[in-house]
Amino acid sequence: MERAGRRFKSDGVERSGIATLMADAGLTNGAFYAHFASKDDLVATVVTDQMESQRERFRAEVLDGRGLEAYLRNYLSPDHRDHPDEGCPSAALLEDIARGADATKRAYTDGIVALAEELAGVIDASSSLSARALSIFAAMIGTLQVTRAIADDQLADEVLSCGIDNASALLGQQQRPN
Repeated sequence: MERAGRRFKSDGVERSGIATLMADAGLTNGAFYAHFASKDDLVATVVTDQMESQRERFRAEVLDGRGLEAYLRNYLSPDHRDHPDEGCPSAALLEDIARGADATKRAYTDGIVALAEELAGVIDASSSLSARALSIFAAMIGTLQVTRAIADDQLADEVLSCGIDNASALLGQQQRPN
């Protein structure tokens, strides 16, 4: 799943053929159909896996590690921007997910809701889903997507910096000094 996730995040779902995905895994095309009914089935499974991995990273960094501000700065960093294959499935795959099968959309919905519940627990001191938590993730994801499309690295870095300020404001934290 990890290799397929990396391939999808770097090349997109449509440009990632079964033959390439199986070669990445060191398998033949025939082995694919022993595990998955279709490419849509694989995509839904990969999205589920990627969203759970992101949730685990969130827990490790925010709950067990350096905290929410560090997570935010790591997410909205030039390194994350420049390595989509290693990062957030939302920022790399959102268009593919939106165009995907219902099972893929359901897998994503379940994953983003679980992640938002984790964030809501941190910012609201409750474990219930909050629109505020989803809004914060939407701002972070959108910022990262826009900076990946900007050809000017300096401008992209400035947008990342503004994204950190904006997400911090949504979190109710003080903005970082300039």
